[in-house]
Amino acid sequence: MADRATETKWEALSPFELKNELIDLAKDNKAAHTMLNAGRGNPNWIATEPREAFFLLGSFGLAESRRTWSEFDGLGGMPAQEGIAGRFSAFLDDNRDRPGAELLRKSVEYGTSTLGFEPDAFVWELADAIIGDHYPEPDRMLHHAERIVHAYLVQEMCAGQAPARPYDLFAVEGGTAAMCYIFDTCVINGILRPEDTIAIMTPIFTPYLEIPHLERYQFKTVEIAASKMNKDGLHTWQYDQAELDKLADPNVKALFLVNPSNPPSVMLAQESLDHIENIIATSNPDLTIITDDVYGTFVNGFRSLMSTAPRNTIGVYSFSKYFGCTGWRLGVIAVNQDNIFEGKLAGLPQSDKDRLSDRYSTISLDPAGIKFIDRLVADSRQVALNHTAGLSLPQQVQMSLFSLAALLDTDDTYKKTCQAVIARRLKALTEGMGVPLPDDPLAARYYVELDILNYVEKTWGKEFAGWLEQNFEPVDPVFRLAEKGSVVLLNGGGFDGPEWSVRVSLANLAQDDYAQIGTWLREVVEGYKAEFDKS
Repeated sequence: MADRATETKWEALSPFELKNELIDLAKDNKAAHTMLNAGRGNPNWIATEPREAFFLLGSFGLAESRRTWSEFDGLGGMPAQEGIAGRFSAFLDDNRDRPGAELLRKSVEYGTSTLGFEPDAFVWELADAIIGDHYPEPDRMLHHAERIVHAYLVQEMCAGQAPARPYDLFAVEGGTAAMCYIFDTCVINGILRPEDTIAIMTPIFTPYLEIPHLERYQFKTVEIAASKMNKDGLHTWQYDQAELDKLADPNVKALFLVNPSNPPSVMLAQESLDHIENIIATSNPDLTIITDDVYGTFVNGFRSLMSTAPRNTIGVYSFSKYFGCTGWRLGVIAVNQDNIFEGKLAGLPQSDKDRLSDRYSTISLDPAGIKFIDRLVADSRQVALNHTAGLSLPQQVQMSLFSLAALLDTDDTYKKTCQAVIARRLKALTEGMGVPLPDDPLAARYYVELDILNYVEKTWGKEFAGWLEQNFEPVDPVFRLAEKGSVVLLNGGGFDGPEWSVRVSLANLAQDDYAQIGTWLREVVEGYKAEFDKS
């Protein structure tokens, strides 16, 4: 058993660093058959059809390369655009029984009939991009890929309600890269400045608590806590208006959030979205919002702040969790064409304008006219390498195919399947713990955050809860689970959630494993109770 001094040392670190210690403890448990690591959010499912389409499209791209130039063994040419849509149609006819063929055929039909693409131009972009024989052009995002992903974001992030003006998109190497690019460009361009105050909605993904305090940013932070409880005294992971009212202070320059949240995995209620929108309209019109909406696709009717407050919001979406593609590194930054950021750039002091004109002078004869999102692109490659910026073309193809698969799935079959898988796992976990299954239509349930101290107090009373706080560190339950059953969970306090909470990922283990985790969680608490009764 880890002693209290060891636990105190480890709880000062990020839960993702603590996780490594717990993994070592779990591996040392010789009595356990298998380590159950529910500490990381990498899903154990993948979307198969968009991948099948990707690999079949690759075969067509190679055939087109050889068609262009086959003079030497092992060398092909670059796919030719003229007539390529007809050749692709013939290719799909010849391969109609191969996995992925139907999605590719429907994708071309959707692109040409719904989005108005010229067939040869669209198919050529797909074939040339999957071969990867060019630098990204445009560097921000391929033309047809941007239109496709835009339609997907409107469907999934905006509940199907298109904004008055479209978004400009920047395809990036996952959501983590997006956040790095956004913070850097905001500081470089004076949108945010060191020592500015930014608000963070908590609990939140731990790195997002750490980034603002890095030497290059040095932001002051105000936390907006999800403090609401329901009539039964349980967390709803929603926000009181008094907490949201902190945003009304014009000294708060930015709001940073994950929606649905991580770890509770609950989306902002409509009244919170409305209240933030009202605060912008009446009290803090220059508020910059940065929202990470990776889990939004798991909630029916999800709406992001990029939908309800599009002028103020920089939206980030990652394909990683929904499609099981963390290894692909697929993300996108969305900035509405009608936004506050161009006005912020125009209103900078002349000294900043001169500095930025010098910074971007090598890539434009009108550096002051470079849009905010195009500055993101340039800054992602230190400006000097702007001509080689952009996400790799095969990645953009796979991103497009994931988006097309969802757009063409008019019955939401894939979404319902993912939701059902997670729901079964949550049911197994709660049955193992012996607690009621929560009902919350705003919950993505990709993770659950379990407040052990709240559970203890409601079940056995405040005296036992107080004894537990006095005699043990808040991370003690996760150490006990690692030692008892080789179970790895993350401590919720590391996400600025309740100190005695734990985060359980419902995405990466088998259903029966969650029943076992629930049972062991209950046994850990019962072990504390037995010690309390003896004391």
